[in-house]
Amino acid sequence: MRRPKKYESGEATQYISRRAALRKLQLSLNDFRRLCILKGVYPREPKHRRRAQKGSSEIKILYHTKDIRFLLHEPIVWTLRDYKIFAKKSGRDRAIKDFRNLKRRLALFPEIKLDHIVKERYPTFIDALKDLDDCLTLLFLFSTFPSLHLIPREQSNLCRRLTIEFLHYVIASKSLRKVFISIKGYYFQAEIKGQKVTWIVPHYYPFKPQSRQEVDFKVMSIFVEFYTIMLGFTNYRLYHGLNLAYPPQFPSSMLQDNEDTLKDETSFVSERIAALNFELLRTDKVQEDEEEPDIDMELLEQDGDSKRIIKMKQEAQEIARLRNLFKGLKFFINREVPREPLVIIIRSFGGKVSWDSSVFSGSTYDESDETITHQIVDRPSLSTQYISRDYIQPQWVFDCVNQRQLLPTNKYFLGEQLPPHLSPFVDAKRDTYIPPEEKALHDPSLIETHAQSDDESEEEEAAQNEDDTVDQELLDAQLQRAYQQETAEYKKYGGPDGVNEDEEDTDDEDFDDEQESDDEEEELDEKTKRLQEEKKKMSVQSGKVHKVNKRQLHKAEVDEHRLQARMVKPRHRNLFRKLIREKQSKEKEEWLLRKKRRNIDNDTKEAKKLAKREAKKAAAAAANAASQLGAK
Repeated sequence: MRRPKKYESGEATQYISRRAALRKLQLSLNDFRRLCILKGVYPREPKHRRRAQKGSSEIKILYHTKDIRFLLHEPIVWTLRDYKIFAKKSGRDRAIKDFRNLKRRLALFPEIKLDHIVKERYPTFIDALKDLDDCLTLLFLFSTFPSLHLIPREQSNLCRRLTIEFLHYVIASKSLRKVFISIKGYYFQAEIKGQKVTWIVPHYYPFKPQSRQEVDFKVMSIFVEFYTIMLGFTNYRLYHGLNLAYPPQFPSSMLQDNEDTLKDETSFVSERIAALNFELLRTDKVQEDEEEPDIDMELLEQDGDSKRIIKMKQEAQEIARLRNLFKGLKFFINREVPREPLVIIIRSFGGKVSWDSSVFSGSTYDESDETITHQIVDRPSLSTQYISRDYIQPQWVFDCVNQRQLLPTNKYFLGEQLPPHLSPFVDAKRDTYIPPEEKALHDPSLIETHAQSDDESEEEEAAQNEDDTVDQELLDAQLQRAYQQETAEYKKYGGPDGVNEDEEDTDDEDFDDEQESDDEEEELDEKTKRLQEEKKKMSVQSGKVHKVNKRQLHKAEVDEHRLQARMVKPRHRNLFRKLIREKQSKEKEEWLLRKKRRNIDNDTKEAKKLAKREAKKAAAAAANAASQLGAK
């Protein structure tokens, strides 16, 4: 039997370096990187790097050997090799100026087909929906890019068309559930076929080219190349599930990339938003507002778990109300408000929306329409206002969706200080710091106390000052009375100790009476004792203050932690220390957030006090001026 040599089995044979993989596949580094991105092959971190690298101590990029063996059978490898052959032959034709042969070669340019890779990586439609988050976020980002060195105009136009098609599906199916405004952009979450899909739509800013190449657009462009094929398949399947015609038919004036739209960036963006305000063509005659059938409760009751059934029914009713949240409402968006996220949200929940037709295309009604219920404005005041509509700030739309109900508009009027915009993507039962506004949402009893805290702060301070003065006066009076009684007794009974012999006799008599009462109590029956004990239990007694010693509690916690650390096995000590460090960092973060909130509350209270004092001073000055004028 042959004795196996070192590094011929085990972890050394499971990994292969990138240099060895390039030699095995006979590809350049750029082609290998492109192939790995398209196939979903990524570098791996071995458990024992020295063994995986066959004794070498330098850090190498390692891949699984089976992944590289899997890439050997990929048809794209031959296409990438054809690129090299095409480049050599076309370069030769240019050098000898054989343009006839060059034209023939350009017509036979090898193209990569990624359809089979999409089907291979996502065997089922649900698998594709689960991996749709990064795909949508990247395509929405590329849809806003102009033509760059490594990003052709055709790719950004394709991203724009695919994202608009997906947004039309979200609007038609009313599958939007959560929205949030962040520094990065607008967060959206939709529920499609039972899967939650979350993506980010970036804020609209004019593109500014960067002097330093901090982002590798070439690598991102390879990801976009794969994701466009994937989203095209997904859109086709989603549209046919709703009986919608695919590709969707937009008006002839929309999404036409001519010279005027490509030169003017505002018109390029406005056409994208205008395309979202049109209804799609259906393949059947079913009404669009047709609701989904209710849950069959008879089938669900066979399981026997009534709590789960009730919870499912409540969730279904909430979603049914949410789908028609803005039904019957008409919105008008002012020119200073970002329109794209608001158009998506309002149309996804059954509302109608329009804007100024003289500035942007695609509007459906004018500002003078009397049936408009809400006008979204982001400025402190308006010169002309209609009585029949509410003038609100854009945050009202987002907060209504997150709370799944139409909120009162008085907190969102023009010039009002907006309430905090809470994220719906956090866990309500988390262990970290929860702001008071979020607590008030889940516990309605806290709403009044939190709202009245700022108004009652000054009254409490004034009442506290009055109580302090009254208590001080009472204390002085009691001390004065006690001093007078003590001096009177001293004068009456005399002696340095202030005690008389008659008092000693009375003390002896009291002691004898107590002994007699004890003897009488011993003679009582057990029944009377029980009755007396029950009466004592039922009697109302004054409460006693229990003072907690914080030092003792802290010492007990430290001792308990030391005992836990001693009980941990040596092989698990690093893990235990890591958990303790994470716990300490969370506690520190929570403490910092609480401190920050206290400082903010104190600053707002001080600002309100100063404002009230200045208002009082101004009122007093005005009254004095009026009185002086009256005296004259």
